[in-house]
Amino acid sequence: MAVLVDKNTRLVVQGITGKEGTLHTTQMLEYGTTIVGGVTPGKGGQKWENKVPIFNTLRDAVEKEGANATVIFVPPAFAADAILEAVGCEIPLAVCITEGIPVRDMARLYTVLKNSKTTLIGPNCPGVISPGMQKVGIMPGFIHKQGSIGVVSRSGTLTYETVGQLTLVGLGQSTCIGIGGDPVIGTKHKEAIKLLNEDPETEGIIMIGEIGGTDEEDAAEWIKANVKKPMVGYIAGQTAPPGRRMGHAGAIISGGKGTAESKMKAMTEAGVKVVKSPADIGTAMKELLKK
Repeated sequence: MAVLVDKNTRLVVQGITGKEGTLHTTQMLEYGTTIVGGVTPGKGGQKWENKVPIFNTLRDAVEKEGANATVIFVPPAFAADAILEAVGCEIPLAVCITEGIPVRDMARLYTVLKNSKTTLIGPNCPGVISPGMQKVGIMPGFIHKQGSIGVVSRSGTLTYETVGQLTLVGLGQSTCIGIGGDPVIGTKHKEAIKLLNEDPETEGIIMIGEIGGTDEEDAAEWIKANVKKPMVGYIAGQTAPPGRRMGHAGAIISGGKGTAESKMKAMTEAGVKVVKSPADIGTAMKELLKK
């Protein structure tokens, strides 16, 4: 079983005719993702690579092809409008890969998203994959293996590192969710972990965080009260110099919160097995499952 993305996902690619849209549409199709349409205003009626019908609007794709998910490869200046279009269509899942979206644009969307029927993953994220079923995003499909470990991560690169380790030690993944590292994102750690916790076929969960913000600390509080499944956690940025802004736009530390130490402490107190090196994530989860 999987969350967010499964065999019933019918995907639309917003920005399908752009460079990134073309590249990753090709790779998603090769993985086996069901792509029922693309959206590029002004090119409706054409076919992308003589394979995928192109529509002028997302609503056309939803009404004509029964699309229930969209992935967004629209340039930063227009990406917020693409997300808003998904919300207006009440499409269940929107995955925004675009990075560099102005914080102001996402901030004005925040309330709209919370009161909508659309779950947004991202922006500035690698996407979502349910191995053996479908992938929606830019992650390398070949490193994934179908199984029972859920992965939630702010970092795309560390998502791949984690998945690679899990696969090497023989642990497949149920669903991997790259939530993105921007200051304002649609789905945070707590919400993604809740989905995996409720999935009866996800036996263990891995949580990858970074310095900055209080997302991981907030999630840890919820985990302590609700999660009984084995969990492994890792926080990137442990060696960041004090006062230095690092990595993603969301990596801002203030008020004594958001440090690697505070996040790791909160996760440990919540019952999460916290490792200090990303190289230990796969073996730590395997050991927890044995117990």
